[in-house]
Amino acid sequence: MRPSAVFRAVTTEEFADRVLRSALGTVELLTIHLGDRMGWYRALADGGPATPAELVARAGGAERYAREWLEQQAAYGILTVTDGRFALPPGAAEVLTDTASRDYLAPLARMLAAAAVQLPALLDAYRTGGGVPWGRYGADMRESQADMNRPWFEGALAGALAGVPDLDAVLRRPGARIADIGCGAGWSTIALARAYPSARVAGFDVDPPSVELATANARAAGVAGRAVFQVADAAGLPADAGFDAAFAFECVHDMPYPVAVLAAVRAAVRPGGPVVVMDEAVGDAFTAPAGDTERLMYGFSTLICLPDGMAHENSAGTGTVMRPGTLRDYARAAGFRDVEVLPIDDFGFWRFYRLTDG
Repeated sequence: MRPSAVFRAVTTEEFADRVLRSALGTVELLTIHLGDRMGWYRALADGGPATPAELVARAGGAERYAREWLEQQAAYGILTVTDGRFALPPGAAEVLTDTASRDYLAPLARMLAAAAVQLPALLDAYRTGGGVPWGRYGADMRESQADMNRPWFEGALAGALAGVPDLDAVLRRPGARIADIGCGAGWSTIALARAYPSARVAGFDVDPPSVELATANARAAGVAGRAVFQVADAAGLPADAGFDAAFAFECVHDMPYPVAVLAAVRAAVRPGGPVVVMDEAVGDAFTAPAGDTERLMYGFSTLICLPDGMAHENSAGTGTVMRPGTLRDYARAAGFRDVEVLPIDDFGFWRFYRLTDG
């Protein structure tokens, strides 16, 4: 492989500085996790500037720890401080507390903290070729992924699908039946039900706690009658299910047996019905050094997605960095003719693919 033209060997001092800055970033992320889970950012956003005593009076916790955390956050430039009272600026407040904002990134800290807890299990997996199953990562992982994706599904999915007229027309058919494969906490399913009120959407996921969460979310969103959920491996979908369309949002790269799932989905959808995969918008081929998105995806893959996939015997072991050619290979092995990229741009870290027949 030809070395990237932008690569430049660094000196010892430069690389040492890089590692130090990475350490500072790690500390920042982990302390963001603390503030998020303690509810301290929310208390500052809602109640305004606070002393350590005022903060714990609002949100709980130990005052000595609150003082250290507040000072650390101010030292890192996240909070401001005036006369001993600490404040969360509006820009940081949106990123850390606004669950409807597409810039909401507090769950990212929660996700990576959940992965860090599993480092002993990850080391064992790397040594033995085994894996770390999704359920082992716990509620922080499950909920952080859902919370990261929710603003995009709620705020952008309807418009994105409306911009693909032939797909939108199928979904708008009276009584349309839509399958949402790997639905997680259900925000994609709920978004589909809201965007297409005459449709019924069925969400499938192998993780029972996610299905419980999805069911509760749909009930709270007022779409429980049209968005229903089931604990099921999509590879077992009946061939005569008769769905008009199927979606797989950010899950194919996690599947240990993606070809079997895609083949079952193909058979469960009416002939000619759209099958759409949304997955990470990675490059067509490996390059090094890579851009920020690719680097982040490799981070997710090495710590979360690949170990989860490898927790199953004879897994495909795809990992987060599923390149378009890999998905095309899976689709063709499942009986599809080809894969096309849908004209949906500026949708977070993701790309939409349509798996085609004929």
